Amino acid sequence: MLASRRILLLFAVAFTSLSGTAQQRAGAGTQYGPATAQPGGIQPAATLIHKDEVPEEKPVVTQHSITLHGKTLAYTATTGRMPIKTSAGVTDAEMFYVAYTLDGATKKRPLTFVFNGGPGSATIWLHMGAFGPRKVRMLPNGFMPAPPFEIEDNEQTWLDQTDLVFIDAIGTGYSRALSPEAGKKYWGLLGDLDAFGEFIRLYLQKNSRWQSPLYLAGESYGTTRAAGLSGWLVDHGIALNGIVLISTVLNFQSTGFAVGNDLPYISFLPTYALTAAYHHKLAPELNDHPEALKKEVEAWATTEYPVILQKGDSLTPAEYQSAVDHLARFTGLSKTFIAHSDLRVDLSHFDAELLREEGKTVGRLDGRFTGTNASGTQQSTDFDPSEAGIRPPYTSAFGDYVKQELNYDSDLVYWVLGGGIGPWEYPGGGRSGFPDVSQMLLRAFAKNPYMHVLVAEGYYDAATPLFGVEYTLNHMGLTPEMHKNIVRDTFVAGHMVYIDTPSIKKLKKDVDTLYRETAPK
Repeated sequence: MLASRRILLLFAVAFTSLSGTAQQRAGAGTQYGPATAQPGGIQPAATLIHKDEVPEEKPVVTQHSITLHGKTLAYTATTGRMPIKTSAGVTDAEMFYVAYTLDGATKKRPLTFVFNGGPGSATIWLHMGAFGPRKVRMLPNGFMPAPPFEIEDNEQTWLDQTDLVFIDAIGTGYSRALSPEAGKKYWGLLGDLDAFGEFIRLYLQKNSRWQSPLYLAGESYGTTRAAGLSGWLVDHGIALNGIVLISTVLNFQSTGFAVGNDLPYISFLPTYALTAAYHHKLAPELNDHPEALKKEVEAWATTEYPVILQKGDSLTPAEYQSAVDHLARFTGLSKTFIAHSDLRVDLSHFDAELLREEGKTVGRLDGRFTGTNASGTQQSTDFDPSEAGIRPPYTSAFGDYVKQELNYDSDLVYWVLGGGIGPWEYPGGGRSGFPDVSQMLLRAFAKNPYMHVLVAEGYYDAATPLFGVEYTLNHMGLTPEMHKNIVRDTFVAGHMVYIDTPSIKKLKKDVDTLYRETAPK
C-alpha cells in the first residue's frame, strides 16, 4: 500500500521550515557552514499507530529507458520507504528512496548511495540536478527558467557507470520518524549515521548486492555524512571503493564565525575575492584572471593574514594599513568598511555590502546570483537569492516526476528544505563546539587503503568555501599514500557545481575516471 493509504492517524506537524532566509541566517549567525534547520524546538509531531501494526509498504517498480550518445540505457526504478527498526525489531522510522538499476547487469555492478545534506535537505538536488537519469531543465548557466518547469533526459547521468540509490534523511522528503521520540534519536550527527548505515546494510541484504563495488556521493552536509559513514561502514564490515564529496565541510571550525575563531576569515577570503571578481569589483588585472587571483589570495591568506589576525591589537600602524589595503584589494569592499570590521569580514556582511551601491545582494550558495533587500541599510541579506532561484523548478518538477513517471502516489508533504526535523544534535550535546568528522575519514583510510575520494568545489560557494576544504584536508594527518587517493577539482560554479552545463560535464569526466580506476574489471 502506498504511503498515503498506510498512515492511520496523522495530526499536524509544526516544525519551522528551512526557508531561504533561515539558510542565510545559518550562514551568518551560527557556527555552521551548510544551511541548517533551526526550529525553536520539537513541537507535537506526527502521531502514528505503531508501524508493527501496519503492513510494510511494497516498493513501486517501473521500467524506463533513455538514449545517451546514441546508446539506449534500459533501467528499472524502484521507489519506496525502507523501514528502520529498533533493536527490539519495532519500526520507528522510514527512509524514502529511489533506486535505479541497469537492466541486464550483474549484481557485481558498481552501486552508489547518494544524499544531500542541510541537515534538513532532501536529496532532490543531486537526484534531479546531477546524477539521475532524468533532470530538471534549467538555463545553461544554471539559473531558473520561466515556469512551468520541465524534466529532460540527463546526458550526464551516472547510470552508465553505476546503479544509483537516492536516499532522503529522516525528516526530509517523504522520510518520516514515526514519533517525536524516534525523531530525536536520528536528528543528530551520530544518529543520522546510524540511520544511513542501517539503510545501506538493509539495501545490500534485501537486494543481494554485497558483491558490488560500493560508493557514496554526498553534497554539503552530505559530505559530512559521507565522511562519517566511511568510518561507520568499515567498522561494520562494509568497505567502500570510493566517495564523491561535492561542496565539502568536514571540520566546522573552518566555517564557523565565532568570537575567538579566526579560521573562517581565512577560509572565506578566496571565495570573497572570486565572487567580487565575477561582479567586476576588483582591479581589471584581478577581475580578468580568476585562477591567478585565487593563487594570489591563497598565498597571502596562508602566510601574512594569519599572522595579522594573531597579533590583534599589537599590530603596528604600518602592518594594520597593509592588511586593510590587501583586504580591500581582494574583496572589493571599501577600506573604511574593512577597518570598521577590525580586518574581519563575516559572510553576512560581505553578501550585503559587495553590491550595496547597485541596490543588490549576492548569494550564499552561489555568489553569481543576486537579489535585493527590503532596506538598503541592512547589514545582512533578507534571503539567499541562489537558493530562491533553484528551489521552485526542483520542487515542481519532482512533484510531477515521482507521481507521473515513478508511479509513487502519496499525499504527504515532500519536505525539500526543513519542515520535518528538530534541532540537530552534535557529539557533546547541543550545538556547542565545532563538529569534526575528518578523523572518521582518516580512520576509514587507515582501515581501507583501497578507498579513493573525489572532492569537487565551486569558486563561488560561500556555504562550504573551497579554501576551508583545503585547510581541512591538509590538517587531517593523512599519510602521503592517503593523499594520493584523494583527487581535488575546482569548478567555475557555486555550491551546486553541477547546475550549469560546462561544470556538470566536467564533473562527469571526473566521476568516470573514479569508477574506471576503482571498480574491479
